Amino acid sequence: MNDYDALRDYLKRQKPAEFVLSFEQIEEIIDAALPRAAQRASWWETLRSRQEKMPQREACLEAGYTATRLPDGKGVRFTKISNRRPGARRDP
Repeated sequence: MNDYDALRDYLKRQKPAEFVLSFEQIEEIIDAALPRAAQRASWWETLRSRQEKMPQREACLEAGYTATRLPDGKGVRFTKISNRRPGARRDP
């Protein structure tokens, strides 16, 4: 179990396609303080190389969300990953 399993579990229970959590809300979910590095956008970037294993990124991806730090630096936007590939045909 890592520090971000609670975040993964929280995200898995969410239904919205997109929502924002403040850093304080995330700290409540994981029951710990986020590291200073969490203030950097790159720390949350889930679309980076898969070879860069970071527990907070893995937690988001395992839950089906990408994470992006807000431009104002006050929180994180979580966006559900679409199961449908762009350009894929849907059966009627």
